[in-house]
Amino acid sequence: MSVSLLAGVPLAPHDPILGLNEAFKSDTTPQKINLSIGVYCTEEGKVPVLACVQKAMKVLAEEQAPRIYLPIDGAPAYKTAVQALLLGGDSPVIAEKRAVTAQTLGGTGGLKVGADFLHHFAANAKVWVSDPTWDNHKAIFGDAGFAVDVYPYYDAATGGYDLSAMLVGLKKAAAGDIVVLHACCHNPTGVDPSSEDWDKIIDAIEEQQLVPFLDIAYQGFGHGIEEDSEVIRRFAERKLPVFISSSFSKSFSLYGERVGALTVLCDSADEAVRVQSQVRRVIRANYSNPPTFGSAIVSMVLTKKDLRGLWEEELAGMRDRIRAMRVMLRERLAKLDPERNYDYIVKQKGMFSYSGLNAAQVEKLRENYAVYAVKTGRICMAGLNTHNIDAFAQAMAEVQKG
Repeated sequence: MSVSLLAGVPLAPHDPILGLNEAFKSDTTPQKINLSIGVYCTEEGKVPVLACVQKAMKVLAEEQAPRIYLPIDGAPAYKTAVQALLLGGDSPVIAEKRAVTAQTLGGTGGLKVGADFLHHFAANAKVWVSDPTWDNHKAIFGDAGFAVDVYPYYDAATGGYDLSAMLVGLKKAAAGDIVVLHACCHNPTGVDPSSEDWDKIIDAIEEQQLVPFLDIAYQGFGHGIEEDSEVIRRFAERKLPVFISSSFSKSFSLYGERVGALTVLCDSADEAVRVQSQVRRVIRANYSNPPTFGSAIVSMVLTKKDLRGLWEEELAGMRDRIRAMRVMLRERLAKLDPERNYDYIVKQKGMFSYSGLNAAQVEKLRENYAVYAVKTGRICMAGLNTHNIDAFAQAMAEVQKG
């Protein structure tokens, strides 16, 4: 029976982003450019090991602590640090013990644990994601058993977003439905609502009794650490049930350590205890408990004053370098193609930009210029540097002219 079962298993489609990364690695073109995968690279095109991380690793190596199992929902010091980073150290939610945090396997793990939890208690709800969104959002919630639909978001005509269309789209959601939102640095577009528009979005979600699920994988890459968590804190003020998936992959350059969290904001301390017990149950049935090393690094950096200051300085440096690449790319494109308006590039935030390129143009970039980007036209701004930006701008301008 086993042979018969496996013989009928179809080949799964390639991951659109990771598959591109593999193709890039096998490309022998000397001046190839990889703008497909969401990884921060330095001016030299290297993935950095942050100095704050190196210092924390040295301390951990000297301690030589045993690698015993962590609690099911993670290390207490890590969970406390995550809550303070997201909600602020003086948050009433934390003081009232209404926040539940579980250490997860990256931000993806936070989404998955949250999706599985929600399906246990709201199986008939529909999940709404932005159009477009990170592809894995649909896969995670769909595989958890939810029907997944989209609400309007990106406006291709302006390179921004359409608030009116978004609000109209959200009105189609029923009470109890789940709305996935990007707290900052929207992936894949880089387009974020203004502070005033967030007020309208939060009002709509509260009025329609929807359940917000915030994904914040790029805290610190938009305006700053505190500013990028503003939306989370404003949701917290409403006393709604709020789910938050957070990640340290990008902000600590700890991609392979899979350090993330799921945080749930509850109505009372009693409710939080019950929710925590069910989150633990989901984790126990999935991977039992999380790994030790990455979370130990993050909690040490976040809680030691000298390391925290160093991290904030390094994160600001990454953020500023990406901003500089946006400005340089707009300037070069404006000279090469003055008939087009490229202001949207500098208005977008975070690691990604919806470049405006279509699938055919992206294919030309790869075939003719060895520039790798996602077929939607999403490019990773962190893959640009002063050594390759002129070549990319030239290639982008040429494929748009046909």
